[in-house]
Amino acid sequence: MALGRSRRGDRHIDYWPGFVDALSTLLLVFVFLLSVFVLAQFVLTQEIGTKDDAMARLQAQIRQLTDLLALERSNDADAESQIGTLRASLLRLEQERDTLRDAATALATPDQIAEAESRNSELARQLGQEKDAAAQAAAQIALLNQQIAALRRQMAALEEALDISEQKDKESQARLTDLGRRLNVALAQRVQELTRYRSEFFGRLNRILGNRPGIRVVGDRFVMQSEIFFDLASADLRAQAIPALNEIAQSLVQLENEIPEDLAWVLRVDGHTDDRPIQTPQYPSNWELSAARAIAVVQYLAAHGVSPKHLVAAGFGEYQPLDAADTEEARARNRRIELKLTER
Repeated sequence: MALGRSRRGDRHIDYWPGFVDALSTLLLVFVFLLSVFVLAQFVLTQEIGTKDDAMARLQAQIRQLTDLLALERSNDADAESQIGTLRASLLRLEQERDTLRDAATALATPDQIAEAESRNSELARQLGQEKDAAAQAAAQIALLNQQIAALRRQMAALEEALDISEQKDKESQARLTDLGRRLNVALAQRVQELTRYRSEFFGRLNRILGNRPGIRVVGDRFVMQSEIFFDLASADLRAQAIPALNEIAQSLVQLENEIPEDLAWVLRVDGHTDDRPIQTPQYPSNWELSAARAIAVVQYLAAHGVSPKHLVAAGFGEYQPLDAADTEEARARNRRIELKLTER
């Protein structure tokens, strides 16, 4: 009789655990979204680092080409200076040749004529050498101009590649930003959608099972005392549990038809025991007993039309009590089966 009065007293609705569970769910969603954002930032940082390395290599090549171009320009200036010197020397030789010709014309002695011709031959030879040197310098200048033109084309190609790389980097950043925004929106929609279906499901169960003794809602879970389903130290379903399980199975089948296929969800059935140790050949510990009870409920629901892919069985033994007091009433509260609709 004392236990009956205690159970009737436990039927009052305690809103505080529901409020705590709702805050926990919101915190988990926030942590998940924050993790996605951090992951997107990490991927973006990796890609930007790769782009920065490519840009650094291109800039190093441009600096090398710039140094080479400066060297070629210096060589070009030296060649032009050499050509100027050769031209001045050529002009001087031509003037000296004309002077000698004039002197040879004015002098009529054979010795002077012979000396003039010898000097003229030497000047002609030097003039030929100077012309050859000038031709070589001109060829070198032409080659340098070709090399400078090729370097300019290569620098233009590198600058174009650098511009394309920067543009692709900007486009990648824009795509990552848009992807992160769409992912956050999609996650928020999924969370809202699953929350709506969870509310509808527990609303139905509350209307169906809310008036049954030993069944209560704690946050986003249905908590049912084990004595409704099982005898002590047993995982065999009692006949009294069949009507409640049938109504739960019917509600789950209806929910499966309503929830979209792309929304991953499961109904987790948790088995809990009190802290009294058990050691039998079938159940060496409370873990085996709590898991066996959860599996028995899952198997019954699957046998009555609920898809097995939407069912999960978990055994917690005595390690998550609702009431830590060392009393028989606390132990009775801790012997329970919980139903929770959650993401897969």
